[in-house]
Amino acid sequence: MKTIKKILCAVDLSDHSKEIASYAVTLAKGLGAEILCVYTAPSLSQYVGFHVPPNTIENFVGEIVTGAEKSMEDFVAEHFADIPTKGHVLVGYAAEEILNRAHEEGVDLIVMGTHGRKGIDRILFGSVAEKVVKNADMPVLTIRPKGVETK
Repeated sequence: MKTIKKILCAVDLSDHSKEIASYAVTLAKGLGAEILCVYTAPSLSQYVGFHVPPNTIENFVGEIVTGAEKSMEDFVAEHFADIPTKGHVLVGYAAEEILNRAHEEGVDLIVMGTHGRKGIDRILFGSVAEKVVKNADMPVLTIRPKGVETK
């Protein structure tokens, strides 16, 4: 039987993230696993050609990352106190970064939320969870937090 010793918990640091964290903690406790909690900040590199100076975009992304690192530190301290956990802020396209980090860290399981978007929202925003599930070579547990309605 496959052992699960390292869990990647992908969060967006919204109110729903604590429920995702709760699942990861329950699994980690039961399996004796450690957790790698990640948040992916957008790179905004796709806007470089829109007459916005690249250094302005880089500064803005830097501020997002700095704020996210503080939020991640607080989030990990609050929700993963009893479990060996490392928090990381990544920059780029969420699905890509989640999968890259999962491979780099030798993760056995990915736990992440899904917003359950449908229709035009799904076409416009895509689904990070769907992209991760379709491209992961390790199991992925997706959770639709309570109160998230499908649209």
